[in-house]
Amino acid sequence: MKISSHLHRLCLGFVAVLFTVVVQAEDNSRVYVVFKAGQKAVAKALVQQAAGRIHHEFDELRAIATTLPTQALDGLSRNPNIELIEEDPPRFMLGQAVPYGIDMVQARDVWDPDGNGVADGGAPTGAGIKVGVIDSGVYTGHEDFAGVTFLGGYPANWSTDLCHHGTHVVGTIAAANNGLGVVGVTPGAVSIYMVKVFGDDCSWTYSSDLVNAAQRCQSAGAKIISMSLGGGAPSTTEDAGFQNLYNAGILSIAAAGNGGNTTVSYPAGYASVISVAAVDQTQAVASFSQKNADVELAAPGVGVLSTVPYTTDKVTVAGSAYLANHLEYAAYGSAAGQLVDGGKATTVGSWSGKVVLVERGDITFLEKVQNVQAGGGVAAVIYNNAPGNFSGTLGGANSTTIPAISLSREDGLILLGKPGLDAAVDANLPVVGNGYAFFDGTSMATPHVSAVAALVWSAFPGKSHAQIRDALQKSAKDLGTAGRDTSYGYGLVQAKAAVDFLASGGSGGGDTTPPSISNVKGAKTGKSGTFSISWTTDEASTSVVTFTGGATGTYTDSALVTSHSMSFRGKNGVLYTFYVRSADAAGNTATSASYTFKN
Repeated sequence: MKISSHLHRLCLGFVAVLFTVVVQAEDNSRVYVVFKAGQKAVAKALVQQAAGRIHHEFDELRAIATTLPTQALDGLSRNPNIELIEEDPPRFMLGQAVPYGIDMVQARDVWDPDGNGVADGGAPTGAGIKVGVIDSGVYTGHEDFAGVTFLGGYPANWSTDLCHHGTHVVGTIAAANNGLGVVGVTPGAVSIYMVKVFGDDCSWTYSSDLVNAAQRCQSAGAKIISMSLGGGAPSTTEDAGFQNLYNAGILSIAAAGNGGNTTVSYPAGYASVISVAAVDQTQAVASFSQKNADVELAAPGVGVLSTVPYTTDKVTVAGSAYLANHLEYAAYGSAAGQLVDGGKATTVGSWSGKVVLVERGDITFLEKVQNVQAGGGVAAVIYNNAPGNFSGTLGGANSTTIPAISLSREDGLILLGKPGLDAAVDANLPVVGNGYAFFDGTSMATPHVSAVAALVWSAFPGKSHAQIRDALQKSAKDLGTAGRDTSYGYGLVQAKAAVDFLASGGSGGGDTTPPSISNVKGAKTGKSGTFSISWTTDEASTSVVTFTGGATGTYTDSALVTSHSMSFRGKNGVLYTFYVRSADAAGNTATSASYTFKN
């Protein structure tokens, strides 16, 4: 496949470490202050008296997002007008050919059923659907966005993207079918509203910034919100914010996370949000993809080719260009010479003035490039020993003086058949421009699901968000363990199958009945002050226990089960007040009454 690349050194698309309450410079904490009904003015005054800086105000959530001195938290939490104080947790930026993911999710089967390369007249394309993307901005000047409708965004610099992440995400959703670069799941058809929450330094943002961004997407008319981001700490306020969006008919979709373990990332972990896992070209779950009961759907997320806002490396042979990844710490520059097969370059060869094609394997990238350089080669082109491209490093600066790039195995095998032809390698410092890159991560899987939802919804604009969600679940290609599992959820998202499901009279109604919560009780479990709270639900549900008295905080039971129990370490003789909030797989929620338990 021609045109391939990767941005080295980026960890974008990966959910970062889990955070507890964030303590900032001068011992400040960023928190949500949830006030009791009618007490906003009092709450604001209390925050201001504590020298707090207000970031956002959410009247419908009865919450203020603020940074204030950590020492003020205890006193503020005891004020009778304050219902809850919780962390405002960080949120992070948890990669014309047809990228493999486009066909894997059956996008062209929907808008190009006869396979002629263009959208058939009358076929659903995603047109009429507005998608809100919350990310690092988007380079709207990219050649593959010509004709794509951008509704605007926030803040003022939303149309720039020095992190490259948001542009890659938007390309998967909406790159135009214009004969250039790549094509998106919805070929230039959906409308995009971008909220830039990650700065040009690619740093993390806060939960309240995310809630504010999602509400801006709602105000812009977005029916779908795509979030290739996440963080480890839940927030009841954020949970309520996304539940409000769901209740308003908006479908929110987020990355499951890239820790390669069973922890839950948020907002993907909320019942009102679709959590997306990543699979590779063989439809196997990616090693980095989170595996937990909240995973709902899977989509391509390994070696995903899409748009980036910078020029990318390439090798040109006989007039055909093949985009490549720059190997970290390799020299920049251009080089030209005859193409020669260097095998695996495990020894120094006679390659004076040649561009040396090398297969990956047996020795390190650094050793391969050093051998090519010692043999007189002017550039090293290392192709993969497995499908797709890869990113690699030479391990340190100034290791070699020749350019070194990587290619996909597919492109490498093509070039093996062209020895002796003139080859030119361009590995120059990237500048703003039209580029394409391979990224990995559940961040890359998420826009596939967001765009499939838009594609299906455009075919059935009268359906509700719950009906679209239900159709995606019931039409997904079952992978892994039969039925819903923790690696793939319901399975690989399938656009054509979802359209067929709804067209054939599939119920598509979605479960709208909230779970019922019963048998809520607390019990001492030991002399050390430990106690447990147990409850049951009439259908498999996740749950959150929130303490409002005796202690404050939220604790999540993310397993989809009917019998729940959570243990806590408390103090003997203390009266604890709490309530339970449960959510079924369809996102319907129920909240119990408040209960008290004396330990």
